[in-house]
Amino acid sequence: MKQSRIRPLLRRLALVAATGLVVGVLLLFAVGEILSRPASGPVGVPPTSLPAKVVRLDIAPGQFVVGWFSRGAAKGAVLLLHGVHADRRQMIGRAEFLQGAGYSVLLIDLPAHGESSGERITFGAREARGVITAMDYLRRELPNEPIGIIGTSLGAASTVLAGINPPADAVVLESMYPTIEDAVERRLTMRLGPIGAELAPLLLWQLPLRSGVNAEDLRPIRRLADLRSPLLLASGSEDMHTSWSETQRLFDAAASPKELWRVEGAAHVDLHAFQPDNYQRRILRFFALHLRHET
Repeated sequence: MKQSRIRPLLRRLALVAATGLVVGVLLLFAVGEILSRPASGPVGVPPTSLPAKVVRLDIAPGQFVVGWFSRGAAKGAVLLLHGVHADRRQMIGRAEFLQGAGYSVLLIDLPAHGESSGERITFGAREARGVITAMDYLRRELPNEPIGIIGTSLGAASTVLAGINPPADAVVLESMYPTIEDAVERRLTMRLGPIGAELAPLLLWQLPLRSGVNAEDLRPIRRLADLRSPLLLASGSEDMHTSWSETQRLFDAAASPKELWRVEGAAHVDLHAFQPDNYQRRILRFFALHLRHET
């Protein structure tokens, strides 16, 4: 009698578990779709505080990036690269203080963002082509001036993965993930707890299916030593997306000259907006040191 009651109960529990597993896989598949879907949309005209022209730069036939270019006082130029699911407007604050200090600035929408072309977000792999195209434009427009880069999150990873040659004269990388495996596992764990680490492979498995890139293509920490640019690496002390220990790993992997900036109290946020005065002093000092004309 007892066994006749237990067996149906076990079958029901097994059915519930199987259903839960299927639902979980479907949810992860939906998350993969949302994360890689293009963040496209109109950006509009530059703000009146930033005198700039709209530029469209061709990467390849049918592929392009759109941005704003503002010419400075022949002091050097800075390429500004936004984070994931954002666009060039995220970098307006940085552009304003840099332009005010005499630098030319170029803000672009990375591929699959804003007004640039792109079918999928690839977390730095194909976005890197936009970085190379923007650097080529700056070198044509300002052939005798040094060029720096500020990349935040996706923009930082895209910079490292681009393999820029010749290298930039100075690079600022903010809130960058070491590997895509680290990034996915940490984000799932933040939302789902310990089970998130177990589910991470299911999300990573979708990368080549959706975007045509592999996890091996998305490991900036392995490419940092090849950057060959003076580096300022910055991250928030409370950043849960890229932990401070991960940032230290990145710093250890980078070649000299390099600086490490721990922004106390900051999470995975816009570091300029979090500490605008301190940020501007730090960035301007770094660029004053490295963006100098050769004599």
